[in-house]
Amino acid sequence: MFDTSRLTRRFSGFKPVGYSACREPGHQWCDGAVSTLDHPAVAKVAAALREAGLDRSADGIRILDDDVKTAALAAAALGIEVGAIANSLIFKARHGDEDRPLLALTSGAHRADTAWLAELTGADRIGRADPEFVRAHTGQPIGGVAPVGHPQRLDTLVDRSLARFDVVWAAAGHPKSVFPVTYADLVILTGGTAADVAGKEDDPAS
Repeated sequence: MFDTSRLTRRFSGFKPVGYSACREPGHQWCDGAVSTLDHPAVAKVAAALREAGLDRSADGIRILDDDVKTAALAAAALGIEVGAIANSLIFKARHGDEDRPLLALTSGAHRADTAWLAELTGADRIGRADPEFVRAHTGQPIGGVAPVGHPQRLDTLVDRSLARFDVVWAAAGHPKSVFPVTYADLVILTGGTAADVAGKEDDPAS
């Protein structure tokens, strides 16, 4: 069961740094945000959140003025620690003759260790996915991949490092869009497995 009351308490009156204040009651989206909010991928993410009972997360979808394709850019725009950004990283997981998508929701504070991911998932090897592979399996572009809203549910690992934050932020299907969610709800939402995706030693992002 999703605890939506936590988002109610933590985001009441919250206005992130860097957002245009166009989604206040009585206002329309402005500064080009309408086209982004209406983007099919963002709409799918919002629908998936509502279907899961996470209305606060769906209502909390924000449209930034600029693309935020890295955790550092997203954190700067939101005015939060980079570790509270849940990067949606798609990898190619090789199983025999088949490449399967693997979603690793990784804290922006470090990188995922692909050798460790292979050990965790039993894959022969793990490699970075190209843009075509990412879009084929998520319907979303690199830099805007959300934890949900995909054509099919993906095998997912959720970085335990994210649990130290009351709320984390993830992309909402477009490089300008993000949404808030608690760590516990993120694990349940994705059907993912909690894991230390950085392996035995963190590899700090440059």
